Amino acid sequence: MSRPRFHLAIPVHDLDEAAGFYGEILGCPRGRSADTWIDWDVFGHQVVTHLHKGAGVDVSNPVDGHDVPVPHFGVIVDPPTFHALAQTLREAPYTFVIEPYVRFEGEPGEQWTMFLLDPSGNALEFKAFAHDDQVFAT
Repeated sequence: MSRPRFHLAIPVHDLDEAAGFYGEILGCPRGRSADTWIDWDVFGHQVVTHLHKGAGVDVSNPVDGHDVPVPHFGVIVDPPTFHALAQTLREAPYTFVIEPYVRFEGEPGEQWTMFLLDPSGNALEFKAFAHDDQVFAT
């Protein structure tokens, strides 16, 4: 495994629910843990779920005709991983905040994207670009 690109700590209200979501539904490998936190390998990035009673999202910004939850964290994956994850979530069944779709179609930065909430209400975005050079395209 290459070195993680970022480390992110997020609040969750129940570690068992977090383990079910990140470990079982998303299929992320579990790392170190304690009574109040669990490390996860989220597609090569370290995400730590910390027990906290104030988790959740209550703000959004309009982007491409959708209300994007803020704050959120996102992971860029390759297109096959994106589509496999979307299918896994549909079969779970899992409710999307924003269903998988192509954003900015035909424009610079065209991408597949989807948004969902973890069991504590933390917003996650997964996206995929057909070409990596489009990630920062303007």
